[in-house]
Parts: sequence; structure tokens; C-alpha cells
Amino acid sequence: MHRLLSKLSFATAAFSLAVTAASAADQWVLPSAYPPSNYHVENLSQFAEEVNKASGGELTITVHPNASLFKAPDIKRAVQTGQAQAGEVLLSLHENENPLFGIDVVPFLATSLDQSKKLWTASRDKIGQALAKQGVTLLYSTPWPAQGIFVKKELTSVEDLRGTKWRAYNAGTSRIAQLVGAQPVTVQSADLPQALATGTIDALMTSSATGVDSKIWESLDRYYDTQAWIPRNVVFVNTASFEALDPAVQEAVKTAAQAAETRGWELAAEKTKSYLDQMTQNGMKVEKPSPTLQDGLTKVGDQLLADWLAKAGDDGKAVVDAYRAM
Repeated sequence: MHRLLSKLSFATAAFSLAVTAASAADQWVLPSAYPPSNYHVENLSQFAEEVNKASGGELTITVHPNASLFKAPDIKRAVQTGQAQAGEVLLSLHENENPLFGIDVVPFLATSLDQSKKLWTASRDKIGQALAKQGVTLLYSTPWPAQGIFVKKELTSVEDLRGTKWRAYNAGTSRIAQLVGAQPVTVQSADLPQALATGTIDALMTSSATGVDSKIWESLDRYYDTQAWIPRNVVFVNTASFEALDPAVQEAVKTAAQAAETRGWELAAEKTKSYLDQMTQNGMKVEKPSPTLQDGLTKVGDQLLADWLAKAGDDGKAVVDAYRAM
């Protein structure tokens, strides 16, 4: 009887330890606004898998794509308040909180992946510091392909955009609408296919990646490769949740984040050409803007840079000066 009780006590203790170990493992959710097939989400999923593996199961991150958990504008707030432990957002959505969050969408400031990487290097520390003040820890950033204009009609100058129903998703795209005389209509990525199908919008400036994701050729038939800017997503975590992790797990997250950033920039370069090819194969006319159209867009960019610098003050000027000195 004594032996039986000893065996039972041992089994109970072992079970208790197993339960304690299981409960000690952290379970994080990471919402994203983009579909599972998008390379940003594919990269996120690999990041989550690498964290799970490197932490030995101490931290499991579940990615929730396609705005299924939170809408794009709500993701950052959800992470700040701890409703989600981590998240991915297009940082320029929050330019109204801090102008530095919109530096990547100032038109014609950085118009290639190399330039965009330099701009990120110049701005990363200040953006990280601004996020830290909001209870958020920056992990990494990855770029989209350069932005171009999708429309139904031929564009020979910026005047041809007057009166179009222009998709706006941040302060910069709203300001472009104002400067060219278009009607801004706020539409986030997850709602884009419906907005196109119903005619809510008939012109927009976005990446070829979003064009493919939304099968934009079903509604619009022209794409002008303006290389206007290269927006970036950022991935971040709730600072309190991150600091509650075991130091070894924190290092696993940081290491996986570094790998994801490198991978994300490489994927952006690889995907850009394939996206343009897919649009052409589906009947879209892909072309460079005419000199007149490009000249008009450059003037819009000059005005938007001046507007942005006026808002961003000394921090903004310091970042732009550092970028231009590289």
C-alpha cells in the first residue's frame, strides 16, 4: 500500500510539473491586415515558426491574417493595450500620431529599394523611440514594392486625376487627392476588392503587390509605374509582454526578427517583377508615366515633402539630412 501511495504521489507530482510547465508557455496572437498569400504574411508566419522552434515551445505566436482579428487601423492600439501581444501594421496609417511614422510615404523621397533601406536606417532609431513611448517595442520592418497609379483611363498629366474617386488610406494619400483635385475615399486593404467591385473608388496609388492580392484587373485596366514611394510595414510587440519573457526567449524573438527583416527585403525585390508580370498576363496595361505626368507628380512630391518637414520639425529634418548624406 505504501509503495502504491508513493507511486501515486510521484505520478501526481509529475503531472503537476507538466501542467505548470505547459501553463508557463506563452501564447501570443499577432494580427495582420493582409491575406495569407501575401509575402508579408508568409514572412510573418515563418518568423512565428522560428520563434516557436528557437524558444523550445516557450513562446507560441499565432498569426491572424486578413484583418480577421482586428482591422488595420486598430492593430497598433490593440498591441498598445495588450489585447494582442504583437502586430503588423503599415506604419504610415498612424502618421497623425507622429509625422515620423509617415516618412516612408513622402512621395519621391525614396524611390528604390536601396534608397528605402537607407531611409529606414536613418529613421529607425527615432521611430523605435517614438513607439517605445507608447508602450510598444519595435522588432523589424519590411518594404512593399514601389507605389504606382491604378486607373481606368489614360493619364497624360495630373490634371487627368481631377474628379476621380481616389482611394485614401493615410495622410499622404489624402493630401495627394487634395492637390490633384480628386475625391478621397478611405478604404483599407481588406476592403479594397469590394470597393473596386462596387465602384466606390476608380483610382488609387498602391503597390503592385496589393494590385495582385485584390485582382485589381477585374475592375481597373491601367497601371502607371510611378515609383512614387516604398511604404513599409513594421512588426512590433507590447513592451510589457516582451519584458515578461525569459531573457533567452527574448533573444530568440530578436534573432528571428533580424532574420525576418533580411528575408522581407529580399522578398520585396523578388516579388516586384513577378507582380508586374502577373498584372500584364491578366490584361493590365503597365507603363511608365509620361514626362508631363511625371513632372506633375514630382511637383506634388515637392509640396508634400515641404508639408511633412513643417510637421516633423527638427527630428524630421535630422532624419532627412542623415538620409541624404548616405
